[in-house]
Amino acid sequence: MKAVVLGLAVLLLPGVLSARAQEQAPAPIERREDGTAVIRVESRLVTVAVNVVDSHGAPVSGLTADDFSITEDGKPQKIAIFERESSTPLQMVMSIDASESVFNDERLEKDAAKNFVKSILRPPDSIDLMDFADDVDELVSFTNDPKRIESGLGGIKHGDATALYDAIYLAGQRMSEVTPKPEQRRVLVLITDGENTTHHGSYDAALEQVQRAGAMVYSLIIVPVAADAGRNTGGEHALIQMSSDTGGKYYYVETKRDLALAFQHLSDDLRTQYVLAYYAPQHGHDSSGLRHIHVELKSDKVQSGYSLRYRTGYYANR
Repeated sequence: MKAVVLGLAVLLLPGVLSARAQEQAPAPIERREDGTAVIRVESRLVTVAVNVVDSHGAPVSGLTADDFSITEDGKPQKIAIFERESSTPLQMVMSIDASESVFNDERLEKDAAKNFVKSILRPPDSIDLMDFADDVDELVSFTNDPKRIESGLGGIKHGDATALYDAIYLAGQRMSEVTPKPEQRRVLVLITDGENTTHHGSYDAALEQVQRAGAMVYSLIIVPVAADAGRNTGGEHALIQMSSDTGGKYYYVETKRDLALAFQHLSDDLRTQYVLAYYAPQHGHDSSGLRHIHVELKSDKVQSGYSLRYRTGYYANR
């Protein structure tokens, strides 16, 4: 009996591990009129970066795939690929708030950003640099060269307004324009006070766009005066919620000298992630909705007081 592989349809979901994946979703067999078997193979691998910490907030090492369970829309999924303390490649957008209310100590901020880029970049990684104030500007497109980022930091232009949600939306859009490399994780790093002062961007649209890109949002929230009565805590809470929903994290920066420490925490967080991958179940003809992800540690680990952080959903039609 002859069998013909008609085609391999691959939907590259956020953080796809397609190059290493040897498994594929079950392949339905069709038959032509002459009796030839036709196998249609569709492989849709969804990856989830997971941070596990103990009751003191320290990263937990040594876990295995058997320690985790994962569901999509409430249905258990088989873990197809598992990596410990991930060193998988990063595609990162670093977006800096250049409004006058935030960007008032250029040397410290630029030095912290330069040192972070030098420490985080490895051969498979890439970083895109943006700034935002009245408008959003891409200063350096995706590169692995820290000197280009350093040069781009010198081109930041100040402004009065803060187009924060536009910046988030455009960062997600920019990442989606680039075909992901195998095993790549996407990260958006925001350096801002959390205040959006324009009327042509929305939180919901920004969140959806970064979810469609499969990006984790890390917010470095600059607090000029912690007890300031005019402080925009609503904007801060919005960024905290976005970071939580996308599996990222937030850090408060109460003095500019704390920025370097926040960058170090961010780097450590990215380097101590587990990566879980599973084949997405079929959803019929409508594959455009948000799929909900839930990851748990099995009972004996839960009793140890460990907690997990990961993105809680993805859009299937990337």
